[in-house]
Amino acid sequence: MQLKGKTFLVTGAAGFIGSHLSERLLLEGAQVIGVDRLSDYYDTRLKKENLASLEEQQEFELIRQNMLELDYEDLLPRVDAVFHQAAQAGVRESWGDEFDIYLSDNVKSTQILLEAVKNINPEIPLILASSSSVYGIPDELPMVETMRQKPYSPYGVTKLAAENLGLLYGQNFGLSVAALRYFTVFGPRQRPDMAFTRFLTWLYRDEPITLFGDGSQTRDFTYVGDAVSANLEVLRSEAFGRAYNVGGGTRISLKELFDIIEEVTGRELQLEHDGERKGDVPHTAADTERISSVTGWAPETDLKQGLKNQWEWIQESEIARQAV
Repeated sequence: MQLKGKTFLVTGAAGFIGSHLSERLLLEGAQVIGVDRLSDYYDTRLKKENLASLEEQQEFELIRQNMLELDYEDLLPRVDAVFHQAAQAGVRESWGDEFDIYLSDNVKSTQILLEAVKNINPEIPLILASSSSVYGIPDELPMVETMRQKPYSPYGVTKLAAENLGLLYGQNFGLSVAALRYFTVFGPRQRPDMAFTRFLTWLYRDEPITLFGDGSQTRDFTYVGDAVSANLEVLRSEAFGRAYNVGGGTRISLKELFDIIEEVTGRELQLEHDGERKGDVPHTAADTERISSVTGWAPETDLKQGLKNQWEWIQESEIARQAV
């Protein structure tokens, strides 16, 4: 599918990935209808800052509403594809009483959206944001789409449920659905509860950095621009009916990460150790052969350059620093 002149629905448009995706679509000559209720999971000033440049453009329309209450009868006939980025994020917060929010925002909202597409405009493609959290603690690395999914947190359970719903609607009703399993996305606008934003903010303030665990845990880090490109390439290639890993190809330990952070910022870290957090997996690594072979997508921004971009954002955004 060509992007220029088309209209796209982006849910979670005020969020980290959603705002970057909306900007890219506008740069490609598309129109964007963004949906976001601006939940208070983190400082809503950050979300408003994310929206600032978008709302200056005539081709962008914001609908500030809960997805459970949207008028899909009016909305869906106007769009050529849907990028479903909205979700309640956070592994550590998904335990206990908060689980109801995860069920509503990650599972029920997705089911309602899929039903609406099926009944109102079944020809439009739908790309769902999933997560590496669906794998849990794998028996081996790297993580391949065909391996068994065993989530290690309630958050992961809801993301797997949403992903399965999307693919099942494709199988049963012929909808064009793809799911992208993001691996630790970072870059400017990253949420304040995520590690890179916390680390860089504490470093900016010359405060100690809290490290959960012993630092030997590893992650496959993915730059936000590459995550956005993966969405667009799947749509362009019409690569529907499957789940795809989206990883940056840079798997390192947190100890190694701190060395790169010191190099990028020119500052020395002060570390304070804390215990492991429930639901955090020890290692992630993405096998991206499936998405590369089908769409030609490959990550372009390495960890060091991505960290430089995020460090510049931290220095420029007072709101981002206050939110941590």
